[in-house]
Amino acid sequence: MSKALLITNANLVTGFATIPNGAVFVNAEGIIEDVFKMKRLDYKNIPYGTEVFDACGHTVTPGLIDTHIHGCGGFGTDDMSEESILGMSEFLVKRGVTSFIPTIYPDGEEKIYRSEEAILGAMGKEKGARILGINIEGPFISPKRPGALPADSISPVDIDYFDRIIDHGEGHVICMTVAPELKHMHALALRAIARNVVLLAGHTDASYENMLDGMECGILHSTHFFNAMSRLHHRNPGAVGAILINPHMACEVIADGVHIHKELVKLLTRLKPAENIVLITDSLKPTGQKNGPLTANGVEVVLSPEGAFVSKNDMNLINGSALTLDRAISNMARWGVSADISIQMATANPARIYDFRDIGSITPGKRGDLCVFDSDFEPVAVFSGGEKKL
Repeated sequence: MSKALLITNANLVTGFATIPNGAVFVNAEGIIEDVFKMKRLDYKNIPYGTEVFDACGHTVTPGLIDTHIHGCGGFGTDDMSEESILGMSEFLVKRGVTSFIPTIYPDGEEKIYRSEEAILGAMGKEKGARILGINIEGPFISPKRPGALPADSISPVDIDYFDRIIDHGEGHVICMTVAPELKHMHALALRAIARNVVLLAGHTDASYENMLDGMECGILHSTHFFNAMSRLHHRNPGAVGAILINPHMACEVIADGVHIHKELVKLLTRLKPAENIVLITDSLKPTGQKNGPLTANGVEVVLSPEGAFVSKNDMNLINGSALTLDRAISNMARWGVSADISIQMATANPARIYDFRDIGSITPGKRGDLCVFDSDFEPVAVFSGGEKKL
């Protein structure tokens, strides 16, 4: 970025608070330098040549962060190609996402490595959303709760295998989904802490006690809440109950109204601190795809009337999500969750949980990653490091 940026006449939703009739100044290095109410604006203090963007009263938010996404726009991590990861980047920024973590299915060790190499090769070449690192969904999960993951790729806990995956990621593996009930999970959790990898409980058949054991060794986040995990029972609260009951346990939510009923999402927001809920898409390659056959992980899928991808050969099998993060926020608003809280769930919350210190809020010192939304939460403009991308 070579020009400074001033966004005026904005309803600023900063990730923590709302500032009506606000403005944000991003310096020429792409860093937010000041956030203020318009009545304080003095153009004499704005550097010459600053680009001024009038938000016309629209909502301005931090750039959205999708921390669990397999594909979109006809591109996916299962393509195992740098070009596909960059295609995801360009698609996502048009939906208000300025940062994302491409997520890999554990389809055998060699394919994990090839997917990691594709993501690593794309980092630094993005024209749209920035790649923050790598998310690995498995392979140390329960064979009883595979969901759409390949059953033959599931592995018992293996510390050497874990280390090989992390080593191949060259320090860029951010997180991994595991089943807390597996034998030797305590040792794996301690190894993950030592290697700065966040573990999420998911694809798990854990009892309530298993979940507590996992929390004690640092597993404090969870993958797509309610989906592919042990159900709530009055004699064994299971994984679902443990996440609901324990306020310190964070959880991902796919807010499409298909993976979780909207009333359960609303219940979750009443029971759990808002700062521990993270909106994700878990979207697949055909999401937003305009042409060609729809495939996900080698399986032909169709878009169900409810809005999820299902197997063409088994319409009762949900293969994954067709959600975008801007639509997730819009859905939450329609379901009665305030916009500022919903936006926090897609910005400040994932930034805190994964320790992304330069993004997630509209505060001085953060990157100028900003999104302008209209009243229907359609992106009007998107800035990454102060540079206009949409």
